[in-house]
Amino acid sequence: MTIRLPAADGTLRRHEPRTEPLAVAPGTPFTSRTVFAAAHVVADPYADVSPDSPAAVDWDATLAFRRHLWSHGLGVAEAMDTAQRGMGLDWAGAAELIRRSAAEARAVGGRIACGVGTDQITGGTLAGIRAAYEEQLAVPEEAGAQAVLMASRALAATAGGPEDYREVYGHLLHQAAEPVILHWLGPMFDPALEGYWGSSDLDAATDTFLEVVAAHPDKVDGVKISLLDARREIDLRRRLPRGVRCYTGDDFHYPELIAGDERGFSDALLGVFDPLGPLAAEAVRVLDTGDAQGFRALLDPTVELSRHLFRPPTRFYKTGVVFLAWLAGHQSHFTMVGGLQSARSLPHLARAYELADTLGLFPDPELAQERMRTLLSLHGVTP
Repeated sequence: MTIRLPAADGTLRRHEPRTEPLAVAPGTPFTSRTVFAAAHVVADPYADVSPDSPAAVDWDATLAFRRHLWSHGLGVAEAMDTAQRGMGLDWAGAAELIRRSAAEARAVGGRIACGVGTDQITGGTLAGIRAAYEEQLAVPEEAGAQAVLMASRALAATAGGPEDYREVYGHLLHQAAEPVILHWLGPMFDPALEGYWGSSDLDAATDTFLEVVAAHPDKVDGVKISLLDARREIDLRRRLPRGVRCYTGDDFHYPELIAGDERGFSDALLGVFDPLGPLAAEAVRVLDTGDAQGFRALLDPTVELSRHLFRPPTRFYKTGVVFLAWLAGHQSHFTMVGGLQSARSLPHLARAYELADTLGLFPDPELAQERMRTLLSLHGVTP
């Protein structure tokens, strides 16, 4: 049976859905790479809220999705950009998410790293920004989770130059109880982060970033680079102090960056590994055997879907991620905190369905097709 999907030019095209999913079984953690999937949150569809209200989260479904990722050997990057930090999920909700997910990770033996930022404030002095970071850093540390020092909108707006970044991050790294992951999120993901590290010149910003790492190598487990620039990431990872990991956040070039070259490789902390979880895990297990060609054969075909989900405006990629989770049966509805289910067009979602179905990502292709037909009907399209 075929389904008619709307294209961007207003026409309808026919797609013949798969009848069988890609066969991927749960497995153990990996040996050659450290891999985190940045996980989305599941909204409570029955909550009477507005886009400006605090997030109403379906905790059972949210934690069940994390157990799904852990079952395939993936680590979970919690309360990150994919979880709609600053786009529907406020700090109070993020703190609750960290506490609940960290407890669940301990219960099932899953690996977890949690985002720490300053989103409880919108600006202020450098001292106030440091205090906001410290307040958030205490939450994962008390929960026994690794911390990810995320980029701060408040710091981007307040800092006068590179020296302010060195001061704030130096202070935080000095007092961190355990090694953290430093996250450099580019303005394509959040326009408020333009000029981070004190300069819009990426070469100058990279130098400052590396100076911060070099000053505290014992407190930096790794750095997460989300600039969608493979060459810059490779150059940066070659300049890192020995023992400091590079976690790719490049949702456009991740297969080649994870596979690496004769001079090294990137580990991974990726939003696209939310919908790709089982397939990505299978690919990394193949890489664990030393079969880089087999790894690329599995993961390269997923790049078209990832580039589609993360197309500009990139910050709305979460809509496609949650949409695919609904189609895959990981949640019972297509509702997002902040009402962001409306942030992508019907043709965009239709293409996401087509690409994901072709890859065999849906455990129940018939369910995915039924839900896609429901969405089309609600938009007045006869599928």
